Amino acid sequence: MYSAAIFDLDGLVLDTETISHSAWQQVVADLGFVLEDDIYHKIIGLGIPDAEKVFADAFGPAFPFQRANQQRLQYMYNYLDEQPVSVKPGLVELLDFLDRAQLPKAMATSSVRDLAVRMLTSAGLADRFGVMVCGDEVRTGKPAPEPFLQAARLLNVAAEKCLVFEDSENGVRSAHSAGMTVIMVPDRKQPSKEVAELTHRIFGTLSEAIPFLKECISILR
Repeated sequence: MYSAAIFDLDGLVLDTETISHSAWQQVVADLGFVLEDDIYHKIIGLGIPDAEKVFADAFGPAFPFQRANQQRLQYMYNYLDEQPVSVKPGLVELLDFLDRAQLPKAMATSSVRDLAVRMLTSAGLADRFGVMVCGDEVRTGKPAPEPFLQAARLLNVAAEKCLVFEDSENGVRSAHSAGMTVIMVPDRKQPSKEVAELTHRIFGTLSEAIPFLKECISILR
C-alpha cells in the first residue's frame, strides 16, 4: 500500500520540543513578554513565516520576531554543544523495521537545515534518512503541503503512496493537505477532534505503529 515513509523531526524523531519551548520562553522573557503555553502550542510544527504571524497576533506587530528567532537558534546550538539530544521512544526499532522492509525514508521538518543536521548528528541519526526537506528550503512551510510534496518528489514516489509520521497538529494538516496517509504520535499536545479526524491512526509511541505497518507493507519486498 505504501512506497515510502516521511518523518517529522522535532517532537517525533527527537525529544527537542522541551528544549525549543525553554528557548522561546527565555528569549520572549528577555524582550519583556510572557510566552503562555497556548501561544507556544500554536507554533509547534509551523514554518517561520506562520510562526511570526502567531507572535505578532500575541505580542503586537512590533515584536522583533526575527531577532528573537536568531536568539532562539543560538540557545539551541549552545544546548547541542553541551549534550546530545534524546531520541524518541521506539524510533530506532521503527527505522530498523523500515530498513528491513526496504522502504525509503525521508524527513520533512520546519527546522532550518543547519540545526536539523546538527541535531540528527548529535543523536547519531545523520545517516538514517535518505532525503531531507527543511524549513529554509521551501516557500510555504507547514501547515501548507509543500514540505511533504517536495519530499515525495525527491523520493520519486507519488504522494498517495507516502506514509507520514507526525507529532503536531500543524504537521498533520500539512501531510493531509498533501494527500498522504498520516500516523500521529502526539508529543506535547493531544490532537483536537478536527485534527484527529485527519489522521489514519494515533499511537502512543513510534514502535506501536509496527504491527499496523506489517499489514501494509511486505517485510519480504
